[in-house]
Amino acid sequence: MKMKLLLVSAIFLYGFTGLAQEVAYEEYNLENDLHVILHQDNTAPIISISVFYHVGSKDEDPQRTGFAHFFEHLLFEGTENIEKGEWDKIVSANGGSGNATTNEDRTYYYEVFPSNNLELGLWLESERMLHPVINQKGVDTQNEVVKEEKRLRVDNSPYGKFIENIKKNLFQSHPYKETVIGKMADLDAATLDEFKAFQKKFYSPNNAVLVIAGDFETENAKKLISDYFKDIPKGAKITRSFPKENPITTEINAKAYDSNIQIPASMIAYRTPGLKNRDSQVLEMISTYLSDGPSSKLYKKMVDEEKQALQIGAIPVTLEDYGMYIVFALPVGETSLSTLNTSIETEVEKLRNDLISENDYQKLQNKFENQFVNSNSSIEGIAESLAEYYALYGDTSLINKEIEVYRSITREEIKEVANKYLKPNQRLVLEYLPEQNTAN
Repeated sequence: MKMKLLLVSAIFLYGFTGLAQEVAYEEYNLENDLHVILHQDNTAPIISISVFYHVGSKDEDPQRTGFAHFFEHLLFEGTENIEKGEWDKIVSANGGSGNATTNEDRTYYYEVFPSNNLELGLWLESERMLHPVINQKGVDTQNEVVKEEKRLRVDNSPYGKFIENIKKNLFQSHPYKETVIGKMADLDAATLDEFKAFQKKFYSPNNAVLVIAGDFETENAKKLISDYFKDIPKGAKITRSFPKENPITTEINAKAYDSNIQIPASMIAYRTPGLKNRDSQVLEMISTYLSDGPSSKLYKKMVDEEKQALQIGAIPVTLEDYGMYIVFALPVGETSLSTLNTSIETEVEKLRNDLISENDYQKLQNKFENQFVNSNSSIEGIAESLAEYYALYGDTSLINKEIEVYRSITREEIKEVANKYLKPNQRLVLEYLPEQNTAN
């Protein structure tokens, strides 16, 4: 479920069904197996055109990490019909905006335009798919861009390396052990032919979802989609077979150093199931219960009452094959990291041993009802949700019915899942420490 702004909790009392707008959509395949999803909403004259490619960092050669993220940048370089540097100019000159994102499982490109620019958006994305220019000049340019991004967001950012340290300790075999941004040495060593081969393999219609959401007429949209995409050649079938991880049966202890910080942090992480597993939704509820906001159990105890932590939070990372549940805390004054760990484990142990109160359970249900209502509050959000539910979950209809899963989760199930995944012998305890002149 996508976490957005919350409405007042009264929605639970009156029922969400009267306030939640069902997302109507139509989906079909072109002959080249490009999956198309249409969501028509003529209430405002805007339109989102997006393409979701089922390729992320997990699909890379382990000696060529960072390729998926690199292509997030590279495919803005230009096409056979769009000169280098002109893509963003075309979008902005026509009143639009656009961007792209990459994670371990997918790469997502999108534009938002006034609705009279539907054809322009489709042309842009068809150009990206059919006619990308991948040459040495573009590769060299984007190599420098990615290096600067890594320096800014990872190397020189406080706590910027924590996720890579968690991943490399939680995963030993699966490619999730690598970072999305990758190793710069791998990108430096890659040949132009390797970049071209990666594009040919993954950026094809049969590995993509095209979503149009917003103000359009269906028959006109279908005709334009056919005009711009039907003749793009289908790529070879992609097969995936990733190594499985052995269960964690003994607590993993590790240290990491960051020259950009002055306050140490404790980070506790558990390996969790992939997003299609119902337990992943239960773990989202657990995360909300423990650390979502000032009223959560960990915040009230460790920040408000015992004054142990400057900050406490949790990050449920839900991915296709596995997930991660990460709890982090920054100490107050001389509070030790071990004290923080003990306090965190005390609250997690309560989840394993006891049912949460009926009152806390109802608060959780309130929050998830509210989040569901707001998760589809924008055309851009709806477009991305439709693509993800189809490509990663295999069920587009979850955009309207995933709330049924959260409603059906019981207090007993929360306790059961906490016992299944959140035991001390199944966790990583990472000490994230300050250090000057840390070697990269």
